[in-house]
Amino acid sequence: MTVYYVNSATGSDHNSGTGENSAFATLSAVEALKLNPGDSVLLAAGSVFNEQLDLKYSGSVSAPITIGSYGVGDAPVIHSSNDGIHGSKASNIVIENIKIADTGANAIYAGNVSNWTVRNVEVTNTGLSGKAGSVSFQSSQNITIENSTLTGVHADGIWMEKVNGVTLINNTVTNSLGSAADAIQLNDSSNILVKDNHLEQTETNSAKGVLVLVRATNAVVEGNTLVGGGFGLSAQAGTNISIHDNDISGFGGYKWSYGIGLGDQGDAKNYDISGNYIHDGVWGVSISAAGYPDYVRSNIDVHNNVFDDLTSSALKVDRAATGSFHDNIVDSLVSTSTIAAVIAVANTFSVSDTKTLEQAQAELDSAGNTSGSVQTPATPVIEPVIETHTAPSSPTVAAKIVAVHDTLKISADTGSAYHGNLLENDHAANGIVLLRRFGDSAVDKHGLTLTGKYGVIHIESDGDYTYMVDAAKIAGLSGKVSESFQYKISDGASHIDTDSLSVGIDVDAFHHSHILL
Repeated sequence: MTVYYVNSATGSDHNSGTGENSAFATLSAVEALKLNPGDSVLLAAGSVFNEQLDLKYSGSVSAPITIGSYGVGDAPVIHSSNDGIHGSKASNIVIENIKIADTGANAIYAGNVSNWTVRNVEVTNTGLSGKAGSVSFQSSQNITIENSTLTGVHADGIWMEKVNGVTLINNTVTNSLGSAADAIQLNDSSNILVKDNHLEQTETNSAKGVLVLVRATNAVVEGNTLVGGGFGLSAQAGTNISIHDNDISGFGGYKWSYGIGLGDQGDAKNYDISGNYIHDGVWGVSISAAGYPDYVRSNIDVHNNVFDDLTSSALKVDRAATGSFHDNIVDSLVSTSTIAAVIAVANTFSVSDTKTLEQAQAELDSAGNTSGSVQTPATPVIEPVIETHTAPSSPTVAAKIVAVHDTLKISADTGSAYHGNLLENDHAANGIVLLRRFGDSAVDKHGLTLTGKYGVIHIESDGDYTYMVDAAKIAGLSGKVSESFQYKISDGASHIDTDSLSVGIDVDAFHHSHILL
């Protein structure tokens, strides 16, 4: 197991490459080697390589070949007029801790490979010649991409076709460019996990959407934040598809735009769509198709979701399908369902046990009062799913999740930000409390910064926040001023609640302490 070092600034291809002081200068020198299982190729921090790296040899499952970095400073960068990294029939590869930018084609492309892991890799502005600029795999097995960032890729951000074993975890893919670009597209692939990613198409020239699964088999899509695009999640055809606990918003631009859509490009069987928060778009879940293809759409179970701020209905079924829409929460301003007459008459897709946010609120308020639970009057409690179907006053019905009002009082200028946590006084029956939204925006792994009336607040996904008073905004004021920020929590099982953080500033005391400082 040999470690090879490459430094574009101080290395030489006449060196052995086996030490930091005897590093190679180019990737071409690495390609001339016969890499063995367990070997590593480490690129020096700050180095820039203007060439494609071809991977020709395979590692083993227990001893993969690693392409990584060493040293302190900016991640090493690979530029290329072709692919950044290219592999064919080279398996058991790890690529980590590097940057690939300004390539003429794919950032990473591999075909007929197995057991590749791409992690902590930054990809920007690839595919400059109009070719696919994505991280792409084809006809392969066991591909993992995690903790990586892709921005401004030309074509789909992550694209795979005929891959068995796909794991995409904790990645950020934003603004994939091109008329047919999605943040992620997986075609004819199987055994898929797409989890905890932030996928956004809010500032792109793409006419498509965010996440696409075409004819997938055995897929789980959970805990992701999907923002923007013509649609959120297109799982148009597949078998055994689970879509749950995702935040899907901002999809629009077309009268057909949907949060989750299926029914086109093949049979769709055994879908579980649950625990999702689908909002700020057109349709919620759409079971439809372009034209009238003779596809099977069966056993589609849509339940325990929350639908809010939609211009059309929460459910659309206008092609033959079997399944049910039950135990969902639909905002009172949103129509529950639009079902074609022929399907409604056939009674193959049922709609039941739907509540509005107001109805769920009333049930929980009544249940809370009867059971003697104490709740702050200013705290609205929203419970999308009441699993016991007794009368609202039944003492056996208990709140699944409760948010408690938060207050930050500021009476001195400390010269720094003020800290707190929104979630430490909130609770859920299952012990899970997740911050979903703050203000009008989703909160993801990167946190969120908002400018308020009197200061700037930054909120992290775990509820930690910092508030910095803007002295210019309170200059000339006296007495006490305040502002409020709404937030929404969930327990990961479609139960949600909303409350607010109030920030109060004693302006006179603040000014006085500032003078003393």
